[in-house]
Amino acid sequence: MEIASCTLCPRRCGAFRDDTTPGGVCGQPALPVVARAALHHWEEPCLSGTAGSGAVFFSGCSLRCVFCQNGTISREGVGQTVSIPRLRAIFRELIGQGAHNIDLVTPTHFTAALREALMEPLGVPVVWNSGGYERVETLRSLEGLVQVYLPDMKYASP
Repeated sequence: MEIASCTLCPRRCGAFRDDTTPGGVCGQPALPVVARAALHHWEEPCLSGTAGSGAVFFSGCSLRCVFCQNGTISREGVGQTVSIPRLRAIFRELIGQGAHNIDLVTPTHFTAALREALMEPLGVPVVWNSGGYERVETLRSLEGLVQVYLPDMKYASP
């Protein structure tokens, strides 16, 4: 997978990103870097339900909040690069553990790979759990693949 000139987030940094070359504001390659994938029982109650949300935390972030509670993940690139078939397998493993949904946490900079991974229906809702810093075009490219959008509002202008 290759992104010749990245414009996925509003920063539109134009970075070159391939499978292994990190780049741009997010500091990540084109293939997803997964920091953690597990049942998450402390998401919003309507998402966690009784068995948990199948949370997949992605490394990197283009928002770059100085107060980020996941700084090691968002700024230090903690995680493992996974192929698209492996990402699909992670989704299936979480569903097999009882996940009520697949909760993609800070996914924007991996949109191209996620579109491909989500082409095969999962049988549970997909949650786009982001900082809310998105391009409309990027979100539109996910139509039919994502059922719930959960933006965490970080900043507001009076």
